[in-house]
Amino acid sequence: MVIPLNSINLPIKPMTSSNHLYQAIESAEIALKRQKLKQAKLLPLALLLFFAAVFVMATIYKSRYPALAYITAFAEAAMVGALADWFAVVALFRRPLGLPIPHTAIVPRNKLRIADSMGSFIQSNFLSPERVVGKIREFNPALKIAAWLTQNVRPFSNLLIRALSYSLNSLHDGRLLAFLKSTLITELQRIDISQFSGHVLESLTQNGRHHHVLSEVLHELQKILGRAETQEAMAQVAAEEISFLKYMVLDKVAGKYLAEKMLGAVQKELKAMQDHPDHHLRLQFDRYIAQFADKLKHDAEFKQRGEKLKNELLAHPAVGEYIETLWSQLLRWLHSDLHRVDSTIRANIMLLAADMGKKLNENTEMQEWINTQCERAIPPVIEEYRETIGIFISDQVKTWDEQYMVERIELNIGTDLQFIRVSGTLVGGLVGLIIYVVAGYLG
Repeated sequence: MVIPLNSINLPIKPMTSSNHLYQAIESAEIALKRQKLKQAKLLPLALLLFFAAVFVMATIYKSRYPALAYITAFAEAAMVGALADWFAVVALFRRPLGLPIPHTAIVPRNKLRIADSMGSFIQSNFLSPERVVGKIREFNPALKIAAWLTQNVRPFSNLLIRALSYSLNSLHDGRLLAFLKSTLITELQRIDISQFSGHVLESLTQNGRHHHVLSEVLHELQKILGRAETQEAMAQVAAEEISFLKYMVLDKVAGKYLAEKMLGAVQKELKAMQDHPDHHLRLQFDRYIAQFADKLKHDAEFKQRGEKLKNELLAHPAVGEYIETLWSQLLRWLHSDLHRVDSTIRANIMLLAADMGKKLNENTEMQEWINTQCERAIPPVIEEYRETIGIFISDQVKTWDEQYMVERIELNIGTDLQFIRVSGTLVGGLVGLIIYVVAGYLG
C-alpha cells in the first residue's frame, strides 16, 4: 500500500507571540479530524457486520433456497476482504489486536527510514534544478509581481509605511546615534583625502569634460563684464586709482576710458578662449589641472597637509554635533510626514508602485529579464542547499515522538484509508462471487 507523502501534513509549531492562539486552533483542527476519522471508521465496520449477518442468514436458508449460495459466496468473500483490509490499515500504524505479528506497526517501527526517505524524496523530486526552473517559468514571477503591484497599491504602501514607522521608532536611540557617528568618523578618517581628491579631479577632467564647464564659466564672465553696472563699477575703481587727475576734472573720463579698454581686452581674450579649444590659456589650464591632480596623488607634502586638515576637521566637536543634528532632523521629518494624511512619502510610494506595476505589465522585455534572472539565480541556490534541506527534513522527522507521528499521519490520511476498507469489502465480495461461479462452471 502506497502512502502519498504530499498528503501527510505534520504541523511544526511556529515560535511566535501568538503561540497560544495557534495551539488552540491546532487543537480544534485535531479534534475535528479525530471526529471525522471516527465517523469514517463506522462505514467499513457497518459493512462488515452487514455482510456477516447476510452470510449467517444465507447459510441457514441455503439448503431451502439454493440460489442463496451466490449471496453466501459474496458475503463470505466480502468479510474476508474487509478483515484483510482492516488488518492492512491497522498494521500501518500499530499491531492489530496488540499481537506481535511480523511486519506490522510499520510507521513507528520504520520512523528513521521514513524520515530519510522523506528527506531524499523531497530533495530529489521537489528541489531538483529542472523542476525548480519549470515551476519558475510556469509561475511567471514578473507578471505576478506586476499584477500584485497593480492590485495592491494601497496595501503595499501601507505595509511599507508601517515598516518605516517601526524602523523610525527603533532609530530614536542614543546608542545607535553614537555608533553611527563613531563609525562614520572612523571611516572618513581612513580615507586618503589627497589621493581621493586626485582621482576625483582626474575623473572630472578625463576626455576634456572640464572644458564644457570652463566654456560655461567663460560665457558667464563675458555676460557679467558686458553689463553696464559692471563697467560703471570698474570705471569707478579706475578713477579712484588715478585720483591725482581729479583736480583737472579728468579722473572720471580717464577711469571710464581705462575701464572700457581693460574690459574690452578681457572680453576679447575670454571670447578667444571660448572659441578656440587649443588656446594657450586653455592649454595652460589643462597643464595646471594635471599637475595639481598629480601632486594630490603623489606629493608627500600635499598628502600630509590634507591629512592634517582632515583630522582637525573630524576632531572638531562641531562635526559630531552637525551629524547628530542632521540625523535628528531627518528622523523628525520622516516621522512627521509618515503620520500626515497627505503624506508625501505615502503618495510617492503609491505612485511608484502603480507606475511600476503598469510599466512592468506592458514591458515584455523587462518581464523576460526578471524571469531570466530568477531562473538563473534560484537554481544554483537550490542546488547548493538541497542536500542540507533534505537532511534538515529528515532530522526533524527523526525527532518526532513515535505516537505523535503515528497519530498525525493517521489523522491526515486515515479517512481515505477507511474508504479503501470499503472498496476492499465490495471488491472482495465481487471477486469471491466470480470465483464461486467459475468454480461451479468448471465443476
